[in-house]
Amino acid sequence: MPASPQHQSVVARPAEQISSDRRPTPGPIAVMPESPAIFVDAIRAAGGEVAEFSAETRGVVWLSSQGASQLTELLEQNPQVEWVQLPWAGVDAFADVLAPYAETSRPLWTSAKGAYSQPVAEHALALALALLRVLPKRVIATSWSTVPEGISLFGLNVLIVGAGGIAIELIRMLQPFNVHITVVRRSTEPVNGAERTLTSDQLHGALPEADVVVIAAAFTEGTRNLIGAEELAAMKDTAVLVNIARGGLVDTDALTSALASGAIAGAGLDVTAPEPLPDGHPLWNEPRVIITPHSADTPDMTAPLLAERIRTNVEAFLGDGHFVGVVDPAAGY
Repeated sequence: MPASPQHQSVVARPAEQISSDRRPTPGPIAVMPESPAIFVDAIRAAGGEVAEFSAETRGVVWLSSQGASQLTELLEQNPQVEWVQLPWAGVDAFADVLAPYAETSRPLWTSAKGAYSQPVAEHALALALALLRVLPKRVIATSWSTVPEGISLFGLNVLIVGAGGIAIELIRMLQPFNVHITVVRRSTEPVNGAERTLTSDQLHGALPEADVVVIAAAFTEGTRNLIGAEELAAMKDTAVLVNIARGGLVDTDALTSALASGAIAGAGLDVTAPEPLPDGHPLWNEPRVIITPHSADTPDMTAPLLAERIRTNVEAFLGDGHFVGVVDPAAGY
């Protein structure tokens, strides 16, 4: 039987060489707070030793955002832990855990950033296509419409906010549509595949030209409500917004108002603020919105990808220190 197809495990996320003074000391690795076989097997496949947490533990693979306070306490009491692998691409759920380590070199933190890029980019593309084809309206229709609506993605202007793995993978998926891609990012370094790469302070100038705006940026205090009333007002009334990053990047009240007034044509949201979006919230009744329950990367999709990230980083932990997905606690990503 042929092997099941797998998403790419790391997209545009090169390994980072950790300097000798920051490199963690190899030793037993604990998988916590639970230890699913797929992740234990990944550690062992890389030559790592999996053991119950003890004074000998040097690495921790932490698999839950719900137990962040437990992780804080564990690290405070066990300074011998020199490497922590976190389970998600974004680390905002661990902001309080990371904060005390902003000025220290131990432990080394790694995340899954970049590992889930392909399924999330796929979801972003699906939402964009559905919005442009007026599918939110079509799926609830109970009679045949005689009004011709919907446009093709082909040849449109796509603005991607963020330049991480999701953005890189989405650019690859958009190639057959011959779109014109602009990327807005923190740095001036050009993004391969984009016609233009702009810095964050140029976002407002780029919004009026965009037909599709995809939010794929990291969520920090500095990017909270990155898309608010002013940004939404700058968009075309025919443009659509897709957010597959974090709900807090978009001002929910401003988005609700923009949709109600027709300031933009639609929104596809896999993430919201607050999350979960409460029952009865006006966005649930907005006919130009698609809301999916933070499901762009389901456990079935992410488990093998996280396992591959863990395997790669265990090899670095035991070997030459080329880690993938290194987190800067001070920056929060």
